[in-house]
Amino acid sequence: MSLLRDKRVLLIEDEVIVALLTADYLDELGAITVGPAHTLEDGLILAREATLDVALIDVNLGGELSWPIADILKQRNVPIAFATGYGTFSRDGQRCKHVLDKPYTKQQLARVLHHALSDGA
Repeated sequence: MSLLRDKRVLLIEDEVIVALLTADYLDELGAITVGPAHTLEDGLILAREATLDVALIDVNLGGELSWPIADILKQRNVPIAFATGYGTFSRDGQRCKHVLDKPYTKQQLARVLHHALSDGA
């Protein structure tokens, strides 16, 4: 049984095609997609209000960094994985642990979300 089965996964992704593909992957993995949110503003609302088990957040949302969403989720103890086309990155001098490089496969998505869930927030 998949660790993602019935887990509520917040999906924050500004590229509609990538968001749709990722939502399909999550569905195939048995997860419940919350969102997707395509903007920082919509992501902030879901981060504050939705019931969540884990989140996948695109680092750059139409030119805005998604750090405020991550901050809310961290306060709520929701595990986070970041998706980026920029490779390894850090925030405030600290390397982000769970990073999914774009483009990614369903197996890579499952692996990074499994690690984030296993490690906790």
